[in-house]
Amino acid sequence: MKKHLIFSLSLVLLIHCNEKNMNSNTKTLIAPKAKTILHKITTHGHTRTDPYYWMNDRENPEVIDYLNQENNYLRNTLQHTDSFQKILFEEMKGRIKEDDESVPYKLNGYWYKVRYEKGQEYPIYTRFKDSLTNKEHIMFNANEMAEGHSFFNLGGIKISENNQLAAFSTDTLGRRIYTLQFKNLETGEILPDTIENTTGSATWASDDKTVFYTRKDESLRAFQIYKHILGTDSSQDVLVFHEKDETFNVGVHKTKSREFIMISSHNTVSDEYRFIKADEPNTEFTLIQPRERDLEYSVEHYNNHFYIITNKDGATNFKIMKTSIDRPSKENWLDIIPHREDAYIEDIEIYNDYLVVEERSNGLVKFNIKKWDGSEDYYMDFPEETYSAYIGFNPDFNATSLRYGYNSMTTPSSIIEYNLTNKSKKVLKEQEVLDPNFNKENYISERIWATAKDGKKVALSIVRRKDTPLGKDTPLLLYAYGSYGHTIDPYFSTVRLSLLDRGFVYALAHIRGSQYLGREWYEEGKMLKKMNTFTDFIACGEHLVQQNYTSPEHLYAMGGSAGGLLMGAVMNLKPELFHGVVAQVPFVDVVTTMLDESIPLTTGEFDEWGNPKNKEYYEYMLQYSPYDNVEAKNYPNTLVMSGLHDSQVQYWEPTKWVAKLRSLKTDQNKTLLHTNMDAGHGGASGRFESLKEVALEYAFLLDLENIHK
Repeated sequence: MKKHLIFSLSLVLLIHCNEKNMNSNTKTLIAPKAKTILHKITTHGHTRTDPYYWMNDRENPEVIDYLNQENNYLRNTLQHTDSFQKILFEEMKGRIKEDDESVPYKLNGYWYKVRYEKGQEYPIYTRFKDSLTNKEHIMFNANEMAEGHSFFNLGGIKISENNQLAAFSTDTLGRRIYTLQFKNLETGEILPDTIENTTGSATWASDDKTVFYTRKDESLRAFQIYKHILGTDSSQDVLVFHEKDETFNVGVHKTKSREFIMISSHNTVSDEYRFIKADEPNTEFTLIQPRERDLEYSVEHYNNHFYIITNKDGATNFKIMKTSIDRPSKENWLDIIPHREDAYIEDIEIYNDYLVVEERSNGLVKFNIKKWDGSEDYYMDFPEETYSAYIGFNPDFNATSLRYGYNSMTTPSSIIEYNLTNKSKKVLKEQEVLDPNFNKENYISERIWATAKDGKKVALSIVRRKDTPLGKDTPLLLYAYGSYGHTIDPYFSTVRLSLLDRGFVYALAHIRGSQYLGREWYEEGKMLKKMNTFTDFIACGEHLVQQNYTSPEHLYAMGGSAGGLLMGAVMNLKPELFHGVVAQVPFVDVVTTMLDESIPLTTGEFDEWGNPKNKEYYEYMLQYSPYDNVEAKNYPNTLVMSGLHDSQVQYWEPTKWVAKLRSLKTDQNKTLLHTNMDAGHGGASGRFESLKEVALEYAFLLDLENIHK
């Protein structure tokens, strides 16, 4: 690992516990105690000590031994819930239709769908020529491909223009590093072309032999676009774009029109696109608009124009512009839909006769339907107070219908087809809940507003059974994410029913750092305003207590990744507010990680968290970094979930955090770490295997409520 820190290292070996986790005489559980090596880190004249820095070594047998000890300790501590975990797992699995399939879609003369077979963990990708009544052709059976692997993920499948070839990719470690391969769909032959260390996606040129793909660097940043010719060795591949700015990531894709191939380069606050015609793969890419700090844009193609969603000219909530293909730079962009303070534009879908705009207003997604000739301009109706909706896959410009997804906290997911001509709706597929006791009328959802520390109103989406009484003895799980502008809409979950049916209330906090209330809501939850994310969450918890939904003795919190950072921060700021916390793959060692540019994601996130090499950001980040702020005080019961091969949050962050919590906390509450030794950031692969980790998390929470059935 590169060294970006000024530090001195002295060895102070204290204890290394190789004891069994169960004392045979007292039957008292003994938590693993990690050895400490005093590691000093000096930045901006300020020295921090990290006694567990040594854990940053995946190849060290002592590290693996310690992780196994932690896993054993967790198993012993929660052993009395083993049968309950199995009940929860079977219950959650039993609600899922095992022989399920997706809604078919048509593309370039073929119908495509994904289906699952009973008892199988992975999907089967199929297609039908011309009509769904014709013979099914299995392109990929991921169950067969996964045999012999403890982790397996089949990446993006891209079909050539002549429909004969497929590019596909596989990851068998969980670090999101994919091997790209090719298959002849007519003969079933896997071609010898093999390309390592890719993002997993590939883009075909129109000649059916040229493929563009993205490579990753040592820090797993997508940084290069290569061109590969089928039948040649990958060592001969041509580098067509190299992103030298370490704060940017790159990607390549084909437009909906299939006429252009686009290379996108982007960081948190800037974008840059370049293009070639898909039938001219050997030409030079043309730049649309050079990158500028704080200029964000994305590009769609239709007829003779590029349509651009952008924040140009201070359009905080974005607007839609267009420009001719032969004059693509920003001085030629023309307004199509102007910026509005009360509506944040998220996406568009272009048709020959219609433009559909996905926008968010007052926290809720709306679809604005516009006819190009100006004869129609209206919003589609949605029936519930709080819900989740999104534009689906609509590959055909000539279509007269819009596919979209819809669900709410009480309504199972549906794929709906909206007829743009007569405004009728048709449900193509509704999620089946295979539970004879399930009736969506037994549940109620609502949206309430808490008051943040600075007076801003923060929304909470809440769901519970109608017969669940509210009061100080009611268990409530509060969930949030709150980073990167990622908005978690109120959605339906079959697994969540296992909590709701046992008397839990579930609340989703739409805190700053998301874009629930527009782009400004995100800007107020990042960089030097990041503390708003944490104080918003605390305000939501306090509001739920004040409104008699629950009490601190029965209030629980959960979040993952950057949401795990949220968990660590609120545990330091307000530990007495929560009885228990589940932190999933938590980003908790913020300062040390952001100082080390060799760690995946670091350089690309300087505009999300700040660069701690700048003293102002260093001092601000140090105020909330969970690992740096662990103190000798009482903490809630805590379950921390991690993955050894995690490429997003390295396993040593949650591991070090648990060790430090356990060494300093002054309470007798549980502090548990579960490390999946075979998986990465997304946990176990397979649709059912991953439910075992959910069952563990739920058993932990329910056990704290003394609920075991």
